[in-house]
Amino acid sequence: MNDLLRSFGRALSGVFHPVMLVLTFVPFAVAAVVWGTVLYLFWQPLIDATRLWLESWSFTSTLYDLFNWLGFASLHTVVAPFIVIAMAIPLIVLTVLLLIATLSMPAVIRHLSRRQFASLEMRRGGTWFGSLAYSLWTTVVCLVLLVVTLPLWLVPPFFALIPPLLWGWLTYRVMTYDALALHASRDERRALVRRYRLPLLSIGIASGLLGSVPTLLWVWSAWLIVFFPVVTAVTIWIYSFILVFTALWFGYYCLRALQRMRAEEPGSGSGPVAVS
Repeated sequence: MNDLLRSFGRALSGVFHPVMLVLTFVPFAVAAVVWGTVLYLFWQPLIDATRLWLESWSFTSTLYDLFNWLGFASLHTVVAPFIVIAMAIPLIVLTVLLLIATLSMPAVIRHLSRRQFASLEMRRGGTWFGSLAYSLWTTVVCLVLLVVTLPLWLVPPFFALIPPLLWGWLTYRVMTYDALALHASRDERRALVRRYRLPLLSIGIASGLLGSVPTLLWVWSAWLIVFFPVVTAVTIWIYSFILVFTALWFGYYCLRALQRMRAEEPGSGSGPVAVS
């Protein structure tokens, strides 16, 4: 727990470094352009298709009757946009995560290596292409799990538990690989993940809970559609900022754990590493 909190504090102070702030804007710019274009071109067709789907679903009439009974008949018009936004959010967040993993994470680790872990030997057990393939495969698995568990999202308390767990698992899998790709050998990375699986998953879940903050802004924008483009841009940058912070958190924790694990090896010539 001390290592988790210590690495959290170092990440929190490090994320405001000018280099880290610059790294938040590259994924933001790419994701904003890509998804801004997609939503601009296909917004109305997506809304129309969703409304047709809602009209064919018997539950919709019950929901609309409930809105009328509560005096919120005007909510009929925002149900379809709300569903489109709710489906777009996970895809946008996954895009930002993959961009962070492939574009920003290597720079984060090089930054940490120069400033905090200059003496840690680089054994290069991972590659950029390996990271990309691993991230894409893990994302596909996560999307399958998301689809399988989607019906449970309508049942309390699963709607509050499943997204952070899925996001935490995905983030921990992707960022642990990237945090150790430069310094750890393949065997070291696997051994470290087995040894510290629970703390690493905890960091991922914590980042998932932090990611719920900008999601609330998106939910708010669903009811005020005119502000959706602006809110989308702001929330994409907030996601980028949170994920760069998460990359720093994983980086500090994983490299310190790797340093300690090597010090414990027989014949390493040193005792356990003192954590400063």
